[in-house]
Amino acid sequence: MPNIFNTIDRMKPAYDVAYKFVLFLCKILLIVDILITSMAVAGRYIPFIPDPAWSEEVVLTCMAYMAVLSAALAIRRNSHIRMTAFDRYLPRRVVIALDILSDVAVLALAVVMIVVGWKYAVQIGSKGSYVSMPGLSRFWMYFPVPLAGIAMVLFEIEILYNHVKEIFATKEDM
Repeated sequence: MPNIFNTIDRMKPAYDVAYKFVLFLCKILLIVDILITSMAVAGRYIPFIPDPAWSEEVVLTCMAYMAVLSAALAIRRNSHIRMTAFDRYLPRRVVIALDILSDVAVLALAVVMIVVGWKYAVQIGSKGSYVSMPGLSRFWMYFPVPLAGIAMVLFEIEILYNHVKEIFATKEDM
């Protein structure tokens, strides 16, 4: 059984690249958010700096992307909100089983985010446009949900694999 784990472990660099890409995207979105907000605020008080009408909608859209993508990043780092108060009192195998159960629930949520989020983005988002930018579809306002769902599925598969691997590692230790 350890042979299959060694084979699958070779995929870890691909997960590292995906994680770094999503993290980089969040950083770029944060920088864009800060720059646009700074320009909008400065434009209100300094006459020669423009205060674009589209700044609020773009900032809110960037924040939506950052919120859901950073939640996907938290899955991989195992830093999302969890209840661990009883972990030290329960047997290790029970804790792993409960972790797997919660990971399956999060995986199901991610699939729902992909399916329903895509449906909303295509159906509702494509019918409207940003108020201040009539040429830009509201699709981009709804797209963060299925995008984050894809990232969550990717990172949840890795976390579930790590839990299964841990179960077999603890079996060998016994």
